[in-house]
Amino acid sequence: MKRLPLLKPIDDLEDAAVLDPAVAAVRKGVNSVLHPQWLRDVLHGVPIGHALHPLLILAPAGAWLSAAALDLVPGTEKASRMLVGVGVISVVPTAAAGFADWSELHPQQQRVGLVHWAVNLVATGLYAASYVQRRRGRQLSGKVLGYAGLTMVSAGGYLGGHLSYAMAAGANHAEDVPHLLPDGWQPLAPLDDVPERTLQQRYLQDVPVLLYRRGDRVSALSARCSHLSGPLAEGTLLEGDNPCVVCPWHASVFEIETGEVVHGPATSPQHSFRTRVVDGMIEVSLPG
Repeated sequence: MKRLPLLKPIDDLEDAAVLDPAVAAVRKGVNSVLHPQWLRDVLHGVPIGHALHPLLILAPAGAWLSAAALDLVPGTEKASRMLVGVGVISVVPTAAAGFADWSELHPQQQRVGLVHWAVNLVATGLYAASYVQRRRGRQLSGKVLGYAGLTMVSAGGYLGGHLSYAMAAGANHAEDVPHLLPDGWQPLAPLDDVPERTLQQRYLQDVPVLLYRRGDRVSALSARCSHLSGPLAEGTLLEGDNPCVVCPWHASVFEIETGEVVHGPATSPQHSFRTRVVDGMIEVSLPG
């Protein structure tokens, strides 16, 4: 079955450079408001290991869908109005998490994301108006506005799905590494060919591996950032007792020893290889 032709305009949004001035203005505003790093990490979902935004979407979408169902049942006006209000209020943290993620995407993704936000903004406005009408006792117009809002939310949800799945925004871009490599220990590079205390990249069967050497001790990570595949070997090294690497594209920070995320926007850790030196050759193996 072929894809519906009416969806082509969504693909065209990716190359709609006319949106770039608006994207730049909104991104500047987002970065000025969501400034503390700890706040951005929470909104990205670093503590829970994946994006927070999809979880928060359940609150407004669930409340509004429930209100739409209750609007078909006589005598449920008060409960339906409460759900509409809960949905409007819960948009605030949901949008904050979405904006945090959106501000760290590629330009094509940000264009689609901007339209996604605009559609959801219209939906929220319709639901806010629906709540006001319901409070005034104008149930019919409140319901009509609610169903119009649900239609817009559905359209915004489709754009969000396009971003997440078709454009891979928020996906773990390092997930495939274990599936591309053989099991067991694999030779990677002579120890003497790897300078100490610098970021070095080598390839294991076309898979880039990031190396960091201190004497005979070598740490190895998958070298493409889990956020959006940024080249970690071109990033910044943060030395100290626990060395870290900063992605050059969106400034995600990872521990070199473990691959764990220190700061987002990445939420998935880098794959960390076991390492050993045998007859002067660095060998690596993925755990499990």
